Amino acid sequence: MLPLDSAHLCIRPFRQADADAFADAVFESVGSLMAWMPWCHADYTTDEAREWFALCADNLQSETSYEFGIFTPDGKTLLGGISINQINREHNYGNIGYWIRASRQRQGLASEAVGVIAAYGFRELGLTRLEILAQVGKTASRRVAEKAGATFECVSRNRLWFDGRPCDAAMYALIPPPDDL
Repeated sequence: MLPLDSAHLCIRPFRQADADAFADAVFESVGSLMAWMPWCHADYTTDEAREWFALCADNLQSETSYEFGIFTPDGKTLLGGISINQINREHNYGNIGYWIRASRQRQGLASEAVGVIAAYGFRELGLTRLEILAQVGKTASRRVAEKAGATFECVSRNRLWFDGRPCDAAMYALIPPPDDL
């Protein structure tokens, strides 16, 4: 179950002790995150991180969404975040979202994390579809989805809301191997 480990990372729930590292990672990454992540801003604080962690813990407890930190294999150095959210139990799917701090981008960590969290979503949560939505111009996130093995399905018009306006989104999907269904 948790934590989820792979060759280059550990995915685990956030701890209150991670708040300073989270705020530092956000500050370091403002240039690459702020254009795509509505919650990201230049003055992000440790208190905001703590509030986010409390919400993550509540969501995990209620099984409504699964937001985790991406860490080095020893579970100590924060690399970013990943989640399965917007879960639809009636149709058995959810969305995967992710980000990696600026100094660790372009090292294959996000696609590795997507593979790990997808396996968790299929095996532990019993989901049969995981979607990755990225604004059409968000090429780095789209490359992550492709490297993780997600299939591009379409451009969904006005699918996301960002910066006060609707945005088109590239939709990718992962499904479990047929033997796992």
